[in-house]
Amino acid sequence: MAEEIRILIVDDEADILEILSYNLSKEGYDVKTAKSGKKALKIVKDWIPELILLDIMMPEMDGIELCNLFREIPSLEYTLIAFLTARSESFTQISALEAGADDFITKPIKPNVLKSKVKSLLRRHFKVQTSKKDGVKELKFGDLVIDIDEFKVTVGTKEINLAKKEFELLMLLVSKPGKVFKRREILSKVWGRDVIVGDRTIDVHVRKLREKIGKSFIKTLKGVGYKFKY
Repeated sequence: MAEEIRILIVDDEADILEILSYNLSKEGYDVKTAKSGKKALKIVKDWIPELILLDIMMPEMDGIELCNLFREIPSLEYTLIAFLTARSESFTQISALEAGADDFITKPIKPNVLKSKVKSLLRRHFKVQTSKKDGVKELKFGDLVIDIDEFKVTVGTKEINLAKKEFELLMLLVSKPGKVFKRREILSKVWGRDVIVGDRTIDVHVRKLREKIGKSFIKTLKGVGYKFKY
């Protein structure tokens, strides 16, 4: 699978680009690099990566701004974005996740650790995407099984009855395991732009989902949103 996976690395430091590109290319990934946001935006016009590794502190256009721009491009809807940065303050992580990032990796990082992290990101992402592309009707996460065609959910041997919006919320979260979905994104994709509901509605549905499928699958990032963790 690795030879089919495209990874774009965006960083203004040439030595970091060289090191990361070398190590990931050795793993069989198709790697391209960009030293600026402008160059990265040009690359993704006709080359869609499965994963973007993105530095935050860059001149002219920082990583947060670039991530927001990436998330406005329809063809990058299923592209994973992981920030690579030496900054580890909580407000920086929250800003990164609010911009639409799927993960946050603190530099410096050893090559073997990076490769392991990349494999982990891609594995949980492709588990869902491959199932959809191949027409597989079931998604399995441990003892949690989702039957896409039948709109059924089972935990172990127990079938769980979910309301329509609960099922749609669960499907949104599992579409990108590990990604933090912001509240406004959840409202837009599950309830629609024309329906006016409050944040309390999301909280109630998440609470009900946790009661039915177990508390361990859905994690809260306070002040940002929710993610499915497996």
